[in-house]
Amino acid sequence: MLDPIRTQSNIAPTAHVREAETMRVSRATFDEVMFQTYVPAQFVPLRASGSRIWDTEGKDYVDLAGGVAVLSLGHCHPALNAALKAQADRMWHSSNYMTNEPALRFAKKLTEATFADRVFPCNSGTEANEGALKTARKYASTRHGDKKFRIISTTNSFHGRTWLAVSTGGSPKYTKGMGPVPAGITHVPYNDVDALRAVMDDDVACIILEPMQGEGGMFPGSAAFLGAARELCDKHKALLIFDEIQSGVGRTGALFSYMQKGVTPDILTSAKGIGGGFPIGCFITTDEIASVMQPGTHGTTYGGNPLGAAVAETVLDIVNNEAFLKRVLVSEQRLRDGFAAINKRHNIFKDVRGEGLWLGCELVDKYDNRAGEFMKAGHRNQVVFLTAGNNNILRFAPALNITDADIDHGLERTERAIVEVVNA
Repeated sequence: MLDPIRTQSNIAPTAHVREAETMRVSRATFDEVMFQTYVPAQFVPLRASGSRIWDTEGKDYVDLAGGVAVLSLGHCHPALNAALKAQADRMWHSSNYMTNEPALRFAKKLTEATFADRVFPCNSGTEANEGALKTARKYASTRHGDKKFRIISTTNSFHGRTWLAVSTGGSPKYTKGMGPVPAGITHVPYNDVDALRAVMDDDVACIILEPMQGEGGMFPGSAAFLGAARELCDKHKALLIFDEIQSGVGRTGALFSYMQKGVTPDILTSAKGIGGGFPIGCFITTDEIASVMQPGTHGTTYGGNPLGAAVAETVLDIVNNEAFLKRVLVSEQRLRDGFAAINKRHNIFKDVRGEGLWLGCELVDKYDNRAGEFMKAGHRNQVVFLTAGNNNILRFAPALNITDADIDHGLERTERAIVEVVNA
């Protein structure tokens, strides 16, 4: 008699594969069946490798966006593919009624490489920030009483899309029409030490900051501002949260940006690059702070799943390497030199700022609020980059291991896109 379990596991899914490959879809299908909360590019990617994408028409694109700072090792990195495929043959999911070896190895390596003692794995940056904020409020309440619940954030920040995370972010456009927002959240201008001091008191549970503000305009945090945040948290017994969703995992030329800043947070959040393209996030902290989060206090169904953890462990193994991180800074300089050359020819950038392979080119006033036009021109010229700020910044976050050739080709195509808009 056939074993139904063995038989089922050996069935080749040929019919499903054939159907998936023959079902005709296009960019127009997005407009038919998807929520219209995004306006994706007019081309549809079919496959990708390294810093190159090929669309359904066979055109290749240089990817200088890295999936919004996600593809830390580029598309389909062989080591990440191997880790995912090997783990897929062992176990996909165990739930948090059990633990699993990849999650334990990932957490162990992360604590050994950072200030932290404890790791809470989740699935995204939003979830990481939501969990970090919950932990900070729980810690403040447990140690100091319920009146200590205020959250200090910055204007034009971005911390995710769940309710507490999006309300903590300082962009009203993301909460418009969805109010009222949760109480107890105060926003101050980024890098404004005096404004931060003015709103700080003993009722503050935490300050949450990006070490470099990304979506809000690609502004590196000043030593004075980040240092003041640490000093004020210590003085008022509040926790300092660093949102390193974009800045972490080698993006700025260090494993985490705080390591370059000389300021250590109490809680750090990570996602995007830590999975190299596979959905995973986490927040990390000390034994003392984590101790208030006991069984039932917080949870996640998929967080720390074996597939994501196996990939993230492999990303850490590759990125947490001195030579690798030095190479990030070499590539940064190559990009900066390229932007300078473009600017010399076209006088298009007012400023180029950022850290590592996370750079923003602010457009001159003539092209204010027109970054989206340049991005679309980029697609027509087969290069992918992003926008930031008030639609006045071209944002670049390529793979950390991007080759010199792909940087040069990407710059050439970026210049063609700039010329197209300028001459329109």
